[in-house]
Amino acid sequence: MNEPQTDPIRRASTEGRPHGALTRRRLWQFGAAAAVTVGTAALLPERASAETSAAADPTAQDYFDRAAELAGDTPNLKSIVSALTAGYTPPRPPAPAPLRIFDNVAVLSVGFVSATAILTPAGIILIDALNNPDEAEQYIVPGLRSLGADPSKIKYVVVTHGHGDHFGGAQYLADQYGTRVMMAPADWDLVASTNPANAPTRDLDIADGQKLTLGGTTVTLHRTPGHTPGTVSPVFPARWRGRAHTAMLWGGTNPPAATTNKELYLSSALTFASRMRRAGVDVELSNHGFADYGLERMEKLRSAPNGRENPFVVGTPAAQRFMKIVETMLRGRIAQDQEAATPTATTMAATSVHTAGCC
Repeated sequence: MNEPQTDPIRRASTEGRPHGALTRRRLWQFGAAAAVTVGTAALLPERASAETSAAADPTAQDYFDRAAELAGDTPNLKSIVSALTAGYTPPRPPAPAPLRIFDNVAVLSVGFVSATAILTPAGIILIDALNNPDEAEQYIVPGLRSLGADPSKIKYVVVTHGHGDHFGGAQYLADQYGTRVMMAPADWDLVASTNPANAPTRDLDIADGQKLTLGGTTVTLHRTPGHTPGTVSPVFPARWRGRAHTAMLWGGTNPPAATTNKELYLSSALTFASRMRRAGVDVELSNHGFADYGLERMEKLRSAPNGRENPFVVGTPAAQRFMKIVETMLRGRIAQDQEAATPTATTMAATSVHTAGCC
């Protein structure tokens, strides 16, 4: 996730508004409007058709309210609502100590962004590589050693997307250990065209649905463009206290500025949710721990190292709900763009709602 984009349009925050009550009122309005227009359709077909269409089109705020309702009081779901809100400013939390969040999965984080290590008998698959060579040297290398893993066994770095906070340490690892660096072709092209600092030398391309197997562990790499043209989201096995789980890591968080790219992001979210369902994903992870309450879940797990419960195991319904919230927030951001493009209509609609509720 690169630095946040400031959106001058109204933020998705619903602070001070009762989410549930507003949503129920809006849904009641939709239903009431539909009932009235059905009854009058025979007399005024053109007007009834227009009113039905207007009643059936949710506003951006309706989508945002629905996302908040879906999230409820669940911390990781509330966090993704915030992270996808226009104008959101990501925090800069301190770096946590490295931690095995599963028997075969470790997180090496600088707070703002994390690298995730999948540990296998034949070596390590590292998802992302932090901001720069210094962070790779100071956090990834000693972090793995502190967890009993050998950094020289990093065989692959899977770069989820072509922003510097995800590929910055990759070339250092390639130079030190012969690590192969993988990225989707579109983001190799993005990196080449922007020529950022610490860019890795182009190495391996990631194909959509590609399976990367090491030491009996297979990671499936799904292309989920939108945040960048070549964003990738992995699905992989995770073990906890002898139990098998299936994890996903959503590869890119912040929605892009252009509406067409938000629509691409939405399409990716819908496709990935379907693939998650088929794979039985019950673990939700992010490369930005602030975006899904991941840093707090790390500390919860650290405080109870012998417990059987793992806060990253959310279950398949909750993993699907996470993606439903991503979808709903994106629909709201797209609607927000459309409302901004027609300010007169938006102002009239806002005035009409205010007048209806004033007396």
